[in-house]
Amino acid sequence: MSTTTSENTDATPLDSPAGLDLAPFVFTRRCWVDLTPDSVYHLISDVSLIETWSPSASAVSYEPGEGPWVGARFSGRNRRDGREWVTHSEVVRADPGSAFAFVVGGAEQGIVRWDWHLSRQGAGSVVQQTWRLLRTDPVLGDTPEDLHALRDHMANSAEATLLSLAEWIAGHRAR
Repeated sequence: MSTTTSENTDATPLDSPAGLDLAPFVFTRRCWVDLTPDSVYHLISDVSLIETWSPSASAVSYEPGEGPWVGARFSGRNRRDGREWVTHSEVVRADPGSAFAFVVGGAEQGIVRWDWHLSRQGAGSVVQQTWRLLRTDPVLGDTPEDLHALRDHMANSAEATLLSLAEWIAGHRAR
């Protein structure tokens, strides 16, 4: 597995309309889970499992022959406000046991970046999930208010995902 990052994957926005600062369109959420960072990494880098925990994603899978390495591509269905659409993403960071990241829309012209960082704490791990708007796109909304609502929705979704992940891990460890 590669630990190299792709081009254009730093945390800076790619494009923004005049007058719109994209800095506020980011959040980080974290939780503790009862599993080692290496084991958590294997769960989150298997993108097909995301629908197990996420309230807004389903049918996520790598393209044939792809896997959890930098440059791998995957697609998935997303839901929000009664709408459903397919996204195409590219893995931009794959550091087993410590970090996994992907960009919705691909590394070069992506719209949103998701980062997962893992660190050992006691017998388990702190799982940190960060969402960052890289550029605006009509599919996300046309106004700053739309983008704030999107960010808030995604923050709530990330919180629900992390809680569900922690509960799922606890349930599977109890068996």
